[in-house]
Amino acid sequence: MNWKFWQSSGRKSKTREWFDAILFAVVAATIIRTFFFEAFTIPTPSMERTLMVGDFLFVSKMHYGARTPMTPLSFPFVHQELPLIGGKSYSEAWKLPYFRFPGFSDVKRNDIVVFNYPMEDDRPIDKQTHYIKRCVGLPGDTIKIIDRTVYLNSQMNLKPKGSQYAYGVKTQGYGVRAETWKDMGVNDIQQIGMDEYQAMLTQENVKEITKIQGVAGVTPFIQQKGLYENYIFPFNPHLPWNLDNFGPLYIPKAGATIQLTPDNMSIYRRAISVYEKNDLQERDGKIFINGKETTTYTFKMNYYFMMGDNRHNSADSRFWGFVPEDHIVGKAVFIWMSWDTNGTFLSKIRWSRLFNIIHWNNN
Repeated sequence: MNWKFWQSSGRKSKTREWFDAILFAVVAATIIRTFFFEAFTIPTPSMERTLMVGDFLFVSKMHYGARTPMTPLSFPFVHQELPLIGGKSYSEAWKLPYFRFPGFSDVKRNDIVVFNYPMEDDRPIDKQTHYIKRCVGLPGDTIKIIDRTVYLNSQMNLKPKGSQYAYGVKTQGYGVRAETWKDMGVNDIQQIGMDEYQAMLTQENVKEITKIQGVAGVTPFIQQKGLYENYIFPFNPHLPWNLDNFGPLYIPKAGATIQLTPDNMSIYRRAISVYEKNDLQERDGKIFINGKETTTYTFKMNYYFMMGDNRHNSADSRFWGFVPEDHIVGKAVFIWMSWDTNGTFLSKIRWSRLFNIIHWNNN
């Protein structure tokens, strides 16, 4: 019998060899990117000074457990839009439920976490924009911010070394030289008068600048308690919260049951209806979940409260609330490159930041 119809000649054409090599590389890289590590770039200053615009990071998917793709039909190595031609890089014709493999650890307080921005309801969860913030509050915590200081379960949370806030800097008519700001690493600064500035400063910066000749004073900008800002979560005038005075706010934990009230519905409505996919109706002062009247709710998922270290220049959980566990992508572990677009020639590379391990540091 002649079996040659299925036998290979034993030799591949150069085109076939290249095709096989490229296919193998794409499959291997996709597996690594999905289940082990993924590279990210810092595009905004919300985490300064801990992370700088232009930092290139590796994010571990293994620490919290790799999340399997929810939208598997997508173009390789592209997150939301196709290169060059534009349009969606994925198809929603086939969707998979949320599943996460076991990880090395749970999300820990003060970890720097990459997650999908939870307010993009027009995209699948795994195709929502990537954000990176510090996890300040864990499931089951009660968070409160008093005059910029974060308290968790009534205990003060230590501030990261690189955290910075808005300050007013008043001089005696001399101003502050641009080189002085640069030497202190101050990037976000506005001159608002002949002798006055608004700048984002660390505590170390505040100590340094008060020693500069001609500086008359450094004043923190703090939004006062009771000042209602309508852009701050949960957008409820009966809860007059702002950036610097916020809460108390209970962060939902899987299995925890809460009493539902007219005021806390503004806090938990989105978690119940959008994140946990329940039919939520509020009629005549009564609450109906999946057609049944109730005064309580038991959460199915864990939730987290995220904040940027640049506390007065960060769109974070103070603006949009909780991050559900199914939105967690991974843990930022180290910086492999840092690029300063304002530098020149070799000074564009921030050499001191290369291969820095990202870890919690409050010293």
